[in-house]
Amino acid sequence: MRRIAVLASGRGSNLQALIDAIAGGDLAAEVVGVFSDRSRAGAVERARAAGIPAVSLRPRDFDTRAAFDEALFSRVDDVQPDLIVCAGYMRLLSADVVEAREGRMINIHPSLLPAFKGLHTHQLALDAGATEHGASVHFVTAELDGGPVIAQARVPVLPDDDVERLSARVLAREHPLLLATVGALVEGRVRLVDGQVCDHGRPLAAPLQLGDDDRLLG
Repeated sequence: MRRIAVLASGRGSNLQALIDAIAGGDLAAEVVGVFSDRSRAGAVERARAAGIPAVSLRPRDFDTRAAFDEALFSRVDDVQPDLIVCAGYMRLLSADVVEAREGRMINIHPSLLPAFKGLHTHQLALDAGATEHGASVHFVTAELDGGPVIAQARVPVLPDDDVERLSARVLAREHPLLLATVGALVEGRVRLVDGQVCDHGRPLAAPLQLGDDDRLLG
């Protein structure tokens, strides 16, 4: 069974989706640790409620970002994860940490990358007059939201949308997108080879897409 470590800074809804899928027998994996930069994050509470070890460190207790990352990831390494999932983890990661775990760390981001990197993606989509929005799962690199994209889920932007309505529509597709992508990685279907996402050993010309049945389509 594949071992998953989760990094999260917020309420932990994507973490809960993973926990529920594993408990329901839909994902052949185990969450072996949850790690956060916020001791009161909802993700930490969800982890402990599920009996999963949770570690939180305060960035202000460290002199540099690199020192914080080294301390946090030494604890991540202690649980020997096969896959590291950044699910609402809001800190930039130092290049050394990322490069040492190339191909084993993914992030879910609420936009159709490469559009709208960083924060406030739903407002940016509305301001840009986008007709389509969504979420992406990508391999983590040192570039902010810039790693190779594995899979995406798309939703329409409706004429009467505001940030709240649009974000709720995206979140409803984020959870199945993350589960499908983690499943593909756990099964060995998807891998990072020489910096390129491969599906069944074939390089992808474009990200996989989440279908209406919550399966990834090439």
